[in-house]
Amino acid sequence: MIKIENLTKSYRVPGGRHYVFKDLSLELPAGKSVALIGRNGAGKSTLLRMIGGIDKPDSGRIISQRSISWPVGLSGGFQGSLTGRENVKFVARLYATKADLKEKVAFVEEFAELGKYFDMPIKTYSSGMRSRLSFGLSMAFKFDYYLVDEVTAVGDARFRDKCHKIFAEKNKESAFLMVSHSLDTLKNYCDIALIISSSSNVNVYNSVPEAIEEYLKNESRNKF
Repeated sequence: MIKIENLTKSYRVPGGRHYVFKDLSLELPAGKSVALIGRNGAGKSTLLRMIGGIDKPDSGRIISQRSISWPVGLSGGFQGSLTGRENVKFVARLYATKADLKEKVAFVEEFAELGKYFDMPIKTYSSGMRSRLSFGLSMAFKFDYYLVDEVTAVGDARFRDKCHKIFAEKNKESAFLMVSHSLDTLKNYCDIALIISSSSNVNVYNSVPEAIEEYLKNESRNKF
């Protein structure tokens, strides 16, 4: 379970402040994968970052006794002068026991398929190589909740198929908090949905298809 209490988040903009959320309170049930639905700028990614502890609210709090991942595929935290192996070892020391360290590094090395580049500095990687390393690193650890923001697969068709397979495996034992422009992806992986339409208007739906239908209906209405 993830409980959000009186959450307010804003950013300074010319002429004042823009409130992404204002006094938001809701509870996400345990064991349920959640689709976050809303137009661009509604606050979906901001909410994920706050749940993951990457961003902080102005006030309020997020409570959970469950383990929560960093956003899957996030590569901004890599140290460019260190090799892929060294970056993976650094993260593994934080999230795994000493006995599991070699196993985690070996998993990422095999999954990312970077060959000799695994032992070369991250700054020499292409964006695709960084994504493969980051995705493999995210999948190396067991979390109760995985935060997924638009990234479910990377690379060529064969590698994307590999990503989808491990994602399906993770979904059997863990819950996802997911943002995606692919509505079919949300249907495939999520059990319930949040429609985020404004800082004070977040609605919970127990059916993802129903939530998508309502969202598309409102979007069509707002065009006219």
